[in-house]
Amino acid sequence: MIEKKNKKVVVLATGGTIAGWASDLNAPHNYQAGQIEVAQLLMELKESPHNILSEQITQIDSKDADDAFWRVLAKRAAYWLEQTEVIGLVVTHGTDTLEETAYFLQAVLQPNKPLVLTCAMLAANAPNSDGPGNLKDALALAFDESASGVMVVCAGDVHAAHEVQKIHSLRLNPFSSGDLGPMGQIVNGEFKRLRPASSIRWPQPLPSVKDLLADQSWPRVLLVVNHAGNDGSMVRAMLTHDAPDGWVVAGTGNGTLDHALQDALEQAQTQGARVIRASRCSWGGVQSRADDLFAHAGQLTAVQARVALMLALMVKK
Repeated sequence: MIEKKNKKVVVLATGGTIAGWASDLNAPHNYQAGQIEVAQLLMELKESPHNILSEQITQIDSKDADDAFWRVLAKRAAYWLEQTEVIGLVVTHGTDTLEETAYFLQAVLQPNKPLVLTCAMLAANAPNSDGPGNLKDALALAFDESASGVMVVCAGDVHAAHEVQKIHSLRLNPFSSGDLGPMGQIVNGEFKRLRPASSIRWPQPLPSVKDLLADQSWPRVLLVVNHAGNDGSMVRAMLTHDAPDGWVVAGTGNGTLDHALQDALEQAQTQGARVIRASRCSWGGVQSRADDLFAHAGQLTAVQARVALMLALMVKK
């Protein structure tokens, strides 16, 4: 049994706005992400250095997250989760693709320890930056032994990895868990659970971390959005040149598609691509329909469905 004083949380830093720096504080929205090292972020919190380890994995704007980034992050997270004295992880991350990374880490790692992603909407040197508060809340959750799995902490709210989505481009609390609301909150430095996370059926079988690291050519899955007048020409053009392994279509409403786009995706499916139907709506997801031609993503956002399909295809390559 590990003594309490020896229990540690590891912070894996990847850049993002939480590590961003604005050159002109009169225009704090004009900043460069990923400028502040994790040691400095922690130093400003004045947290005990004896219980926290840190590793600077990369310094990117999360809009640039890609397969190579996920590969490295999964490798380091898996390593630290295996260490007996480590009871939780915190990952600092940009908000733009955070919901995709959160889903990816939960699907692949399925951790029985808390793995907490956190972020910021204001650069580190902006007046009243939200980064320090979010990082402090994330550390509190990572040290909570009643918590487990991949979660997102922002503005005091705690979201499950497969439920979270970014729904606002500016406000300090840009994330939502849809109709259910957040699964918990951080109140005065303590985790208050509001409800259990909703159930989800993960793609089966899932690739292992070893598989992810060995496979240098991940399946290509592209996202297409239905809209008025979508004639499917983009899909058809790609079928004749550099066709992807799969498509996720963000349909209107309950995943409905313009007939021309549907015809093009049917053609893609006939040629061997997997097609998943999602919704472009923020809340509600999609349900089965009597005339379904494609599998659907349920409650997943379109971008999370893309990750799910990529992982499923990876096993079947």
